[in-house]
Amino acid sequence: MVAKEVAKPGGWSKFEMLLSPDRAVFKETMAGLAGVGYEPLVVRKQVVAGMNYEFFCNARVVYPGTDWYPAMVLIYKPLNGNAVIRKISKIGVH
Repeated sequence: MVAKEVAKPGGWSKFEMLLSPDRAVFKETMAGLAGVGYEPLVVRKQVVAGMNYEFFCNARVVYPGTDWYPAMVLIYKPLNGNAVIRKISKIGVH
């Protein structure tokens, strides 16, 4: 029997498929963001005073004919209150 790996307090989990609550946090937080569309593929989480979510996404500028590129979206959800975007990073491709 294989035991499920448990993240250390303050440590990041491994990337995993998104669950409904993860998708809800992403959708709520990204609502109203214009100019670039993000499609979350996987997520990893970090328990802090609340929860950090790091989403690996496909992204593209919302304009006909633009290409998709990889991006990371870091979202912080406090224990009380709304989640906020902490950082969005385009991942360089060579």
